[in-house]
Amino acid sequence: MTDENIRKVKRRGRNVPKRYTKEQKEVLEVEQEGCWVYILLLSTIVILAHSLKDYTFSFDNITLTYSIFILPVIYFVTNYITKKYGYAKSVVSIAMSGLLLVLFSIIMSFVIGKSFNFYDISGEFCGYVVSQFVNLTIYQFLLVNTTGSFILIYLTYMFAFVVFYLFYTLLYMNLLVFDNYWTSYFSTLLLQGIICLLLTFFDVNTKPGLEI
Repeated sequence: MTDENIRKVKRRGRNVPKRYTKEQKEVLEVEQEGCWVYILLLSTIVILAHSLKDYTFSFDNITLTYSIFILPVIYFVTNYITKKYGYAKSVVSIAMSGLLLVLFSIIMSFVIGKSFNFYDISGEFCGYVVSQFVNLTIYQFLLVNTTGSFILIYLTYMFAFVVFYLFYTLLYMNLLVFDNYWTSYFSTLLLQGIICLLLTFFDVNTKPGLEI
């Protein structure tokens, strides 16, 4: 398989068969075992972000939730899994974390004695899954076709946030009636953008795994 064909196959998110040395196979086995640790880490962070969404802080008449500081880390961990373990493992991590998010919400509804209504979590769930796959698709393309541009990866993070809040807002249109909605929206993106500057630096300097 030529290099050009390999790039085309990778661009579609498919694995390319490789021939590894004995040492590389040992490293690959260790990497695959460590992958599940990061998948569970991602699921834990997603649940943490969901738990913190009802806890808020205010400044200059703007009220924001503490979960906005966790969201950039979620995409960073997903991108780390993509870069170290491949596209397929990232799909698994997104699916598992999304399902655990719904399962956690169901369990907590029973714990607090409240009937579960999927509508209450639909915006967050849809925004999370769609934005993750948008982020994953763009990030995979950048891994295959670029040398790790800081600006492009940073913009990928920011676009993922925009997609997330877009779906969240579409499902909860009543949020738009609040006077300070757009102020809170842009303040959230600004704070997350600052956090992403640091995360993008670590992202760019992370070495790809053998599967990439």
